[in-house]
Amino acid sequence: MRSRADFVAATVRPEIRELSAYAVARAAGMIKLDAMENPFALPQEIRSKVAAVVADVAVNRYPDGAAEALKRSLRSALGIEDSWGLVVGNGSDELIQIIVSALARPGATLLAPEPSFVMYKLCALIAGMRYVGVPLTPDFVLDMEAMRAAIERERPALVFLAYPNNPTGNLWADAHVEEIVRSAPGLVVVDEAYHAFADRTFVSRLGDLPNLVVLRTLSKLGMAGLRLGYAIAAPEWTTELDKLRPPYNVNVLTQAVAPVLLAQKSLYADQVARIKAERSRLCAALTSMPGVVAFGSETNFVLARVPDAPRWFARLKEARILVKNMHGSHPLLENCLRMTVGTPTEMDALIAALEAIR
Repeated sequence: MRSRADFVAATVRPEIRELSAYAVARAAGMIKLDAMENPFALPQEIRSKVAAVVADVAVNRYPDGAAEALKRSLRSALGIEDSWGLVVGNGSDELIQIIVSALARPGATLLAPEPSFVMYKLCALIAGMRYVGVPLTPDFVLDMEAMRAAIERERPALVFLAYPNNPTGNLWADAHVEEIVRSAPGLVVVDEAYHAFADRTFVSRLGDLPNLVVLRTLSKLGMAGLRLGYAIAAPEWTTELDKLRPPYNVNVLTQAVAPVLLAQKSLYADQVARIKAERSRLCAALTSMPGVVAFGSETNFVLARVPDAPRWFARLKEARILVKNMHGSHPLLENCLRMTVGTPTEMDALIAALEAIR
């Protein structure tokens, strides 16, 4: 009789068995600066409003499968025109998987610059789609000559462009993004996960670019625990994508709480401004440190190259500060650490800990 291990080896796809599960670091008792979350807790007044709404939720019932009330709140709060289609997901990760699955016909290729968000490549692998990564330049700018050549050579069914990019933090030139969208033979997804911090968007170009989908999430703004992402596109696209969306994929608590928080525009605008100010302070402090290069950021994190990333990561961890060690994830990220922007107190601790490393 075969062992369980033999059964697994004989049935699970080899490329899946070679993967490692997405690792989430344990952060109990630490200053958590590794996941690009908004560091500010909700004021008590808003917590009370959330509590009142949650108290009336019928958790014994399924949520609205179409999430119509939630979509109306998104449109109202974020200025999304009724003429555009809207698909909601359990975070933007689920929407990435839906989009990839919709286009993953045999022989299809997904193309993306790299380093970029790891879920693009992972979802391609899961769907059995060929993945082609096009390296950025050493200063993390789109290599347009290489992108043009790759699009012409690969004829990708799908292109992902993170705008701004994770983990580098920078925005691509609008002209370069538009050129890629216009030259690509298939769908191009502009992933605007960090749009709140960048003040730039391609939503206004949806009417000009028929193969464009804009992807967003509320996680970076301050609602990471709700796990709510949304895709904006022409109805012709969203009608097809909605067919792959699992029923009841956005839970009843998220559908109840998100409208309450979306109404707090001034609160989140103030928090974004505070995060941007702390981002500037962190960049300035990093730039002043010998041997450290801080890369410009339009997000709520800062990428920096340090003399010895593994050692610096370990030293920060000893100081009870958790950041993301990017060293080893891609050749262009050698000795790089990615640091989420936290509260002023957290940034004081981080800067002090970094300055103490020699």
